[in-house]
Amino acid sequence: MRAELPFLAAGAAILLLSSGLATSASKENPVVILKTSLGEIKVELYTEKAPKTVENFLAYVDAEFFDGTLFHRVIPNFMIQGGGLNADLGKKQTRAPIVNEADNGLKNEVGTLAMARTSAKDSATAQFFINLASNGSLNHGARDFGYAVFGRVIDGMEVVDKIAASPTGPRGGLKNVPKTDVVIESARRQ
Repeated sequence: MRAELPFLAAGAAILLLSSGLATSASKENPVVILKTSLGEIKVELYTEKAPKTVENFLAYVDAEFFDGTLFHRVIPNFMIQGGGLNADLGKKQTRAPIVNEADNGLKNEVGTLAMARTSAKDSATAQFFINLASNGSLNHGARDFGYAVFGRVIDGMEVVDKIAASPTGPRGGLKNVPKTDVVIESARRQ
């Protein structure tokens, strides 16, 4: 069972700059570069606030798990989701689910990364999403335990906006799938 998550294109970069999200990464936090078929997205991960989530994400990065997966769910003014499905929309075998760290004080704001999950609180594995809007309903306690934010885009928000502008439709039993595949070609630590 997939959790349905309710995007911001042109204004996203402006909001990132005005909110300070586009500043350079902290030296203590790991940085990962997601090379996609539409360009590179650089993300900073918040080890102190979401240690188990960051450890899990980096384990997938180090195993090159994300290579060849898709951004398979794109909803304008909401989010782009990827990290778990191949080009044929088949699910990749994942590690065990992790504990939900949504109560870490971080908010689902424009440009932040959060873990996707089912309706079960502790069900996140590999799939993640990038918020395209400030999605307060996804925060801890807003409607349920929430979706754990564990990082932010520090460069490449224009690529996120390109992905968000992709025409979508139903495919393989899923909704909101880009009509032209948006592939995560690689995910590597900087």
